[in-house]
Amino acid sequence: MSEFRFELKATDGPARLGLISMPRGEIRTPAFMPVGTAGSVKAMLPESVRETGADIILGNTYHLMLRPGAERVASLGGLHKFMGWDRPILTDSGGFQVMSLSSLRKITEEGVRFRSHIDGNEEFLSPERAMEIQRLLGSDIQMVLDECPAFPATEADIEKSLALSMRWAKRSRIAFGVQPGRACFGIVQGGVFPHLRQRSARELIEIGFDGYAVGGLAVGEGQAAMFETLEATVPHLPADRPHYLMGVGKPDDLVGAVLRGVDMFDCVLPTRSGRNGQAFTWNGTLNLRNARFAEDTGPLDSRCTCPACRKFSRAYLHHVVKAKEIIASMLLTWHNLAFYQDLMAAIRAAIAEGRMAAFAGDFRAGYRTVEKPE
Repeated sequence: MSEFRFELKATDGPARLGLISMPRGEIRTPAFMPVGTAGSVKAMLPESVRETGADIILGNTYHLMLRPGAERVASLGGLHKFMGWDRPILTDSGGFQVMSLSSLRKITEEGVRFRSHIDGNEEFLSPERAMEIQRLLGSDIQMVLDECPAFPATEADIEKSLALSMRWAKRSRIAFGVQPGRACFGIVQGGVFPHLRQRSARELIEIGFDGYAVGGLAVGEGQAAMFETLEATVPHLPADRPHYLMGVGKPDDLVGAVLRGVDMFDCVLPTRSGRNGQAFTWNGTLNLRNARFAEDTGPLDSRCTCPACRKFSRAYLHHVVKAKEIIASMLLTWHNLAFYQDLMAAIRAAIAEGRMAAFAGDFRAGYRTVEKPE
């Protein structure tokens, strides 16, 4: 297999079951990509990430360009070899992190000049440099550089930002060039304004990409507005290309987005929550810091077969969370990533069997939002 290929295997309403084929492996969609920001999925070994069911992970251009540096990673054999992950990697372009983490940034037509959040050094990221970094890293799916405006913003500001992002998208696509076996995805912007989202989709399709992402959501607009934006956007994306919702999200966000035609997701939530003592289960999110778990001998989630659920009680997990033992982060992160992959597997089965709407209804009925700390 030398080319990127997306095969749509089944549909159930707007929900889609598919398969992405790449030289480094197949990606079953809908897919959730664990986030390996700086060349590591925090608290996990690469083989453990794979064991949860992940087909692909995400790396971050911004963090890797600052440390250890893209040229250094390339000299050490590329990101796959460097971090010990031999399956596909998607890298974002760094735009979101530049806008949200860096200080004293200045955006121009050429790109964005900013100061590193690590050491304060001045850096510059252009569409061409963003694609060069991703090429040096050796990532399999590479994202265009876009501007990520803060929420809320006026329609005029979003329209101006969108125009810049579309010009950057064209430059990014040209800079990507021809890389056999690798893919370049465009990113739809436009805030919560349907006509701007649809304009963005049209302009990206004219440029031509291997896949299409929806960016600029889950930034404070709320779930209802996010779903409305997806409903206004995703039907305008090519049906024969993957649809990727960036940076999302909670389990019920994923289910709702799949119902609206999304194929790919990434989010730091399962790993970050694991490090903060929170566990996702089929009955909702549990806060293991809560005293009610101190003598609970039951498993974290009776439907899960990860090490945290197979070998340890809620009481033990509560103890190691309270004692700030490193194993707490390890076990809860593993569990959360396993839960997300189990959820995606259940979604894929539901689509294949034509019962996605019923599955979504049952999931929402049984799932509670984050448990309040005691």
